[in-house]
Amino acid sequence: MNARLNELGPIKAVIFDMDGLLLDTEGIYTEVTQLIADRYGRTFDWSIKQNIIGRGAGDLARYVVEALELPISAEEFLVIREPLMRERFPRALAMPGARELVQHLKAHKVPIAVGTSSSRQSFGQKTTLHTDWFALFDTVVTADDPEVGAAKPAPDIFLTAARRLGVAPQDCLVFEDSPFGVTAAKAAGMTAIAVPDPAMADERYAHADAIIRSLKAFQPGACGLPSLQWA
Repeated sequence: MNARLNELGPIKAVIFDMDGLLLDTEGIYTEVTQLIADRYGRTFDWSIKQNIIGRGAGDLARYVVEALELPISAEEFLVIREPLMRERFPRALAMPGARELVQHLKAHKVPIAVGTSSSRQSFGQKTTLHTDWFALFDTVVTADDPEVGAAKPAPDIFLTAARRLGVAPQDCLVFEDSPFGVTAAKAAGMTAIAVPDPAMADERYAHADAIIRSLKAFQPGACGLPSLQWA
């Protein structure tokens, strides 16, 4: 990874996806989707799950309803899902290395942002246990932000984050756990490091600039950022 990132030149800002990258919410999404599938005698498994990681809510709902052949509309799916998520999101835990990396970059005055397909409301629910270190971000861009025209895989969320940070897209590094997120970052002209779910195959991330299996495997000094000695 290090040699490839060295070739990309110094990074001036870092943008983080949230779900499955900073916070361990993917298990919650899986649990809730299976609960809904159970109501209709359907099974939600990895063959479907792998294709919805990183999608915006509307796109995700349409895919799940069609793939599972649920006798409800995508809009009804989201209405059923909302209270189930709202109950569980406040218990979301941090992913390994997330807090440490965010604190490290902030301490060294590196501009940092969150760029998430979540809504502003669910962002608040998910960060319930983590308000201290999420307060360190210079900006948070959600899918329902008025400046965002389209969710990932469109580049809008990341371009909005870069604009607010005052950093050119080509000088931004994005961390993403989903292929859709990597597509969005590359469409924005940014460097993208994939941090996939353990079950996701590397070939799904061929368009990423690098693949690591945990944020704790990232060496900031490799791309011109202040070095970090992981505990």
